[in-house]
Amino acid sequence: MQSRIYLDHAATTPIRPEVKAAMEPFLGRDGFGNPSSLHSEGQRAKRALDEARAVVAESIGAQFSEINFNSGGTEADNAALFGVTLANRRRGEHFVTTQIEHEAVLHTARFLETIGFEATYLAPDAQGLVTASQVLEAIRTTTTLVSVMHANNEIGTVQPIAEIGGALRGHNTYFHSDAVQTYGVYPLNVHELGVDLLTVSAHKIYGPKGVGALYVRDGIPIEPLLHGGGQERERRAGTENVAAIAGFGEAVRLMLIERETTAKQMERQRDLLIGMIRERIPGAALNGHQAQRLPGNVHFSFPDIDAESLLVSLDLTGVAASSGSACTAGSIEPSHVLTAIGAASEARGAALRLTLGRETTDEEIRETVEILTRLITRLTRV
Repeated sequence: MQSRIYLDHAATTPIRPEVKAAMEPFLGRDGFGNPSSLHSEGQRAKRALDEARAVVAESIGAQFSEINFNSGGTEADNAALFGVTLANRRRGEHFVTTQIEHEAVLHTARFLETIGFEATYLAPDAQGLVTASQVLEAIRTTTTLVSVMHANNEIGTVQPIAEIGGALRGHNTYFHSDAVQTYGVYPLNVHELGVDLLTVSAHKIYGPKGVGALYVRDGIPIEPLLHGGGQERERRAGTENVAAIAGFGEAVRLMLIERETTAKQMERQRDLLIGMIRERIPGAALNGHQAQRLPGNVHFSFPDIDAESLLVSLDLTGVAASSGSACTAGSIEPSHVLTAIGAASEARGAALRLTLGRETTDEEIRETVEILTRLITRLTRV
């Protein structure tokens, strides 16, 4: 049987064996203690949390006390938006974000608007970029939060977060960035980026699903999303998922060792894949920034191709990929990202995202292009 080619690492990554091994002690009889308990079982669990918190803090240049564990990127984004806007509501009810954020930010923003807040959604350019000057122009005296993702999960465009963070210094507003896609491939330092809050997630760096962290700079007022006990310095109530957090810590430790080498490999393979698709498939249009894009992200539009048929055909031939399109009531609609950058008409029903991982091989890339070329020829609408 032909082995499958997995090119959907932006969606999720497989758990590494080392990560699974780090989790196992806390899934059995001897490691089940509650980290809030004072007895030996509880303190063993607390040590695991402390070790993971320390390595996550180190990975982004933060303090130990500034890392708050949660259930993943979606909760972290929700906690950032809800937490800052609600805690600072007396100061103002306006916040700024972009039209191409992940739904975890956009849907939260839409809900905040239903309870009296006002949002400004910045429009990106045709390559998916927003600028610091756009952000500054949108700032008001009532603005309490700016949220701009570090890199787009669909088209891979990397935003100038450090430039935006620098521009916001001196303004009475807080700055949040969703760094879920960049965490495993770029060195991140919260002080160099100029962010007050930062979202990271485990399952995008070969860790377990259902765990992530929100960096919150010490001293920032934030209303907890979950109320209850005093866990996570009273910023996130609920008994911590010790096994998943231990796995998260191990995934981060390995990532710090391998990140530079892995990113360089993925960047080379990304350029190889882009070049081969452009050479073999006339009319293929690359979405996102030509240079400022994630090392492992390739996102193309193919005219006169049905996206659902393409994805299903790829899957049947052994290639796992995803699309910038979403199926609603039996029809394919362009994603909000493609609509925002003005690529909706070209990409309607024909967007394909191929995202590389640490184990992707050159042979898999060449085989994928061969398969894709055959399918595009067969599926082209007459």
